[in-house]
Amino acid sequence: MKTWTLRGTTTSYVVGVPDHNQWAQLIAWGPHAVTEGPSVVAPEGTEHFLPRADVEPLEYGVRGVRYASPVDLVVSGPDGSDELRPAFTQATTGENTLELEFVDEVRAVSVALHYRVVGDLVERWVSIRNDGTGELRLHRHDSAGFTVPTSGDATVKYLWGEWNSEFQQAEVTLERGRFTIGSAQGITGHSYSPFLSVEDGGTAYGVQLAWSGSWEMSADVDTTGQLRIQAGRVSPSLGITLGPGETWVSPKAVGACSAEGADGLARVFHAYERSLSRRLTPKVLYNSWFATEFDIRADHQLELARRAKSIGVETFVVDDGWFVGRSDDTGGLGDWEVDPAKFPNGLDGFITDLNDLGLDFGLWVEPESVSPKSELAAKHPEWILRTPGRDPVLIRNQLLLDLSRDDVADFIWTTLDRLLSTYQIKYLKWDANRPRLDSGDQRRDLDGRVVTNLYAILDRLRVEHPEVSVEGCAGGGARVDLGMAARVDTLWPSDNTAPLDRLRIQQGFRTGFAPHLMSSWVTDAVGTHDGRERSLDFRFHVAMAGVLGIGADLSRWNDEQLSTAARHIEQYKGIRDLIADSNVYGLSAGVQYVGVTRSVVFLWETGDGNVRGTLPTRPRRAPLAGLDPAKNYRVGDEVHPGSYLLQVGVRWDGATDSNCLVVEALD
Repeated sequence: MKTWTLRGTTTSYVVGVPDHNQWAQLIAWGPHAVTEGPSVVAPEGTEHFLPRADVEPLEYGVRGVRYASPVDLVVSGPDGSDELRPAFTQATTGENTLELEFVDEVRAVSVALHYRVVGDLVERWVSIRNDGTGELRLHRHDSAGFTVPTSGDATVKYLWGEWNSEFQQAEVTLERGRFTIGSAQGITGHSYSPFLSVEDGGTAYGVQLAWSGSWEMSADVDTTGQLRIQAGRVSPSLGITLGPGETWVSPKAVGACSAEGADGLARVFHAYERSLSRRLTPKVLYNSWFATEFDIRADHQLELARRAKSIGVETFVVDDGWFVGRSDDTGGLGDWEVDPAKFPNGLDGFITDLNDLGLDFGLWVEPESVSPKSELAAKHPEWILRTPGRDPVLIRNQLLLDLSRDDVADFIWTTLDRLLSTYQIKYLKWDANRPRLDSGDQRRDLDGRVVTNLYAILDRLRVEHPEVSVEGCAGGGARVDLGMAARVDTLWPSDNTAPLDRLRIQQGFRTGFAPHLMSSWVTDAVGTHDGRERSLDFRFHVAMAGVLGIGADLSRWNDEQLSTAARHIEQYKGIRDLIADSNVYGLSAGVQYVGVTRSVVFLWETGDGNVRGTLPTRPRRAPLAGLDPAKNYRVGDEVHPGSYLLQVGVRWDGATDSNCLVVEALD
């Protein structure tokens, strides 16, 4: 057995190739001490009915090596056969990287397994090269299969949702069998997040997929009790064509491990996502959508801007409705010209007025969509995604541009580049309000081309307009994944901004995604699911736990509300870098962000307890996390040892329904 060890910060990933060279398999994955010695996942006994590969912990299962167990790769050739039997040929190692190459000489196909360790996370992807003379088709092409070391029944955790109720946490116990989630919407989707995790004996494992199109993830427990998680993008129904000399590269799947349980697993993902970000200090923004919707008038927007500036807002964002033909959601998409009736002095004049107030300007766009009655639709009907001979599917009164086309990608880039070059735009809210359902000719890789072009535009934006912060939005949280996290500065988790609903959404979001990505607004919204009233303090503390924005109708706020807002915004500015960059710990009643010398603690009273105080009770305390027990810390006017705060915690008298505490190390 040839073995290679990829060492992370506190965990290791050990992979091996048996002497027969027919496959790669997992040897161990976990804390350093656990990965020393013989394999912890190898099956025992002799197989009597199945090939050995069907019970081994394969790193990548190929049809033709595996048969009866789930496989990650299915390739058919000109003769109709869908079997490969690639043999190991070479390993290439580098700093924190590994590449294992397997070659099927009969089919002339190369399969390369790629690995890279970042912190305690393993990036994995695969590249398939056609070295033959005939055309191949990839029917299944997962990025990776992760064998998870478990000692018993596996409880698999996942995130599900729908519009206005994203990132709900759930779990399923698998004694045996298969659990699958995914999206066939051409976008990540509201229904499930590309995230699965499992915890065993205090050690947590998680897998995510960096893909913003259709995808699938499965957790499978076989008859031996072995748990394996597969992750990959979904193939078109006719497969992906791979011509002679061509190479296909999968998106990345990432596997993370933490000996500190689910909370520690989240911190591993957060650290990885911070490594992908530009580490910009998030500015406090105001978005006028909830105040005006489509009724955009420059004078009214400026009045909102003056109020926003008075409470400390730094960026003013004009949302949907600024362009010609957009008086409601039935028109205008695609015709990205400023409506002179809404901005009599031009958008540049409006931006000058904002700059004079000391505010940056931000703008909403939805560049992938088109309204049926727009000028663009009339001029370029061939750009609309459709199946020939059939009417395209209309969702939310809009259609999609066919972003698989290079001319459409050029149009979107040129439109954005023109807007950003013409006007002083410092913030771009990129929305996508519908799924991709029309597919047309299945002989092309529509999903792959669309997502590749989307990523190319976002990457180019970052290079050619580095001063512009980009927020990713998709009818709420329908495009939240690692592919987008690497290309935008913030992500919009949900259109639901009501306090108790949003708190639950954000708790689910943080299990896989870092706070610096979590755009969160204070609004006047009433809960979709939980409509119990919470204070304005509560609303601010929920939003301050991510990237703070304001979306309320400030023209309706009284002086007391504006004063409360100004106080919270001032506090947020002093802690926002800590929230964006620190380690996050979930508490029994809130969340804690732990930095080198300071921590921020948010506590929320959700209203489920003895809030009226009509019966005798004990002082409520919230034990903290992540502190040094040997150091002393200041919390408000009190000083306590770290050991006290870790075991006893901070006192919360219940006079308020939320609190934000700053904990400072004194030595």
